Amino acid sequence: MSKDDAVKQAAERVLQLEAELEAEGDARTGGDELAFARAALHEWVESVVAVVASPGVGRVTLIHSNGRESRIASPDLPFLLSRPASFEKQG
Repeated sequence: MSKDDAVKQAAERVLQLEAELEAEGDARTGGDELAFARAALHEWVESVVAVVASPGVGRVTLIHSNGRESRIASPDLPFLLSRPASFEKQG
């Protein structure tokens, strides 16, 4: 299976789950639509002024410059944002 096929299948699974919840979704997997979504996400991330990573619950909370919070549930992201434990004395 190619990478593009895997991405499309993952997007389709999400859309099917949302349909079961009677919620409409929109998948963008390439071209100008994906470029637009990525640009909007970059702008949104640039508004972040604080990050709370909670690996134990698989969640990251972003605090934006306008005071609003966004929560991202992810098994990977909290660990990517956490620094390893260090037992060395820091300056």
